[in-house]
Amino acid sequence: MLKRKMKNAQRSQEILNVFLKNGFSHVLFRLGITDRKFSATDEEADLNLYHVGKKLRIALEQLGPTFVKFGQIASGRRDLVPEEIAVELEQLQDHVEAFPFVEVREIIEHQLAGTMEEFFQEFDEEPLASASIGQVHRARLISGELVAVKVQRPNIQRQVETDLAILHDLASFLEKNMAWAKTYRLRDLIYEFSHSLREELDYQLEARNSERVARQFTKVPEIQIPYVYDEYSTRTVLTTELITGIKVSNTKQLDAEGYDRQLLAERIADSMLSQVMEHGFFHGDPHPGNIFVTSGNVIYFIDFGMVGQLSKEMTYHFISLMFALRKGNIERLIDVFSDMDILDENTNIAALYRDLQIIQRKYYEASLNDLKLGDVFMEVFSIAYRYRIRLPNEIAILSKVILTLEGVLSKLDPSFSIMKAIEPYGKKMMLRQFDPRYLVENSWHSLVKNAEIIAELPSDIKKAVKTIQKGKVDLDVGLKESTIIFRRFDKIANRLSFSIVLLAFSILMVGLIIGSAIAGQTAMFFRLPLIEVGALIATLLFAYLLFSIVRSGRI
Repeated sequence: MLKRKMKNAQRSQEILNVFLKNGFSHVLFRLGITDRKFSATDEEADLNLYHVGKKLRIALEQLGPTFVKFGQIASGRRDLVPEEIAVELEQLQDHVEAFPFVEVREIIEHQLAGTMEEFFQEFDEEPLASASIGQVHRARLISGELVAVKVQRPNIQRQVETDLAILHDLASFLEKNMAWAKTYRLRDLIYEFSHSLREELDYQLEARNSERVARQFTKVPEIQIPYVYDEYSTRTVLTTELITGIKVSNTKQLDAEGYDRQLLAERIADSMLSQVMEHGFFHGDPHPGNIFVTSGNVIYFIDFGMVGQLSKEMTYHFISLMFALRKGNIERLIDVFSDMDILDENTNIAALYRDLQIIQRKYYEASLNDLKLGDVFMEVFSIAYRYRIRLPNEIAILSKVILTLEGVLSKLDPSFSIMKAIEPYGKKMMLRQFDPRYLVENSWHSLVKNAEIIAELPSDIKKAVKTIQKGKVDLDVGLKESTIIFRRFDKIANRLSFSIVLLAFSILMVGLIIGSAIAGQTAMFFRLPLIEVGALIATLLFAYLLFSIVRSGRI
């Protein structure tokens, strides 16, 4: 325990020195981390955000893999990081000097419990690629297959855990002392980052991720995922099929060998959107280095260390956001934000509405071919940053994926529109809300959830009464945005009243049916059969109620 604290203290001092050396003394003083004697001159403190971004990028690169990964993730969070800094962080380099082959051999032999010669006919000592977490070598198995062997850097996990512990302590300190850190729930952000980085360090999890995506395309031969050799893979060694195709960014070679770039763009977009919209599990880093093209215009995706996952509800919210932006429906956009529970009592809804109107005027009725979804996302994220609206991590990952994907597709086919490609999936997703199986599944989940709430209600009421009797209840009602609150209450009251009327009408119809059965004749009113007409009216009322609930996205 003492040894770990001493190691953390030593690393903390090292981190502090790097930031001081790169001109962040004024920032560290403002955060309460250093004394005034370290504070910068006014000239240093007045640097603009572009200069700050550049200095921050250099500092993060000097601090190693944990901080490089943190910066790369932060570059996609325009709702949390100013655009000028985010743009600079996008340039963070993840290429570092390779570690010696003697260490590669030692790690492989320890992990696979045998000598290299037992497993491989050939093994290239020079790596194909080297990054901050690991490096990849070309090899040939004893059975003859060409493979790519990814080996994790020695002691990287220990170094990452030390850095993460320091980041968690820093986040706790800032949340206690800085209002902005509490507003952005900085500890939660560091937790999400830590979880993501630890997953990336687990090569067995990466293998499962790639196999899961591969199952999505078992009937799609033009989309391939490298085969994983589980018997030659562990948490720190990953052996997969070697892909020797052309990088998707190498358009000159693609043209020279006669590949159809328009078809490639369509296949890449369709496969990624299928992962997102239909399966809710997708490649989290589809940059050009992770996409290869082979003969027959076949697409290979590699490197599944980073993946994204969307729940059905979050997918629906994403589609709703897209449709609201496309139609210029600002009220619907704010409703979706509210449904996602990312607005609070401090959000200035009127000002938010005005800023969203600027985006509406810019993109409303724009040609789909001219509409860049990544640009729209960046503007929405900038507004979110301005109003301290923290978007869900899943949406942040997805937006970065789309931004990266648009860059890849624009080089293959400049006329390709990802917004246009999304529309069929969006419409399909909307129609799925009316699928009887989907309705039954969600209704059952709601029924179980409500049953649990009702079962716990007496206990909760008892606890609440005891709390009130002790005088420990603080009532704090903020009506700053009372119009929206009352509008929502009004919708709930109207729907509840409508449901009661429908129930009463249904009971009346049951009475008429029973009465007619006993009397042995059909009830008539102005020569119209009451039961048939009533059944039609009840059906229409029920359909309208169901439609209004489904459209709200809250089943």
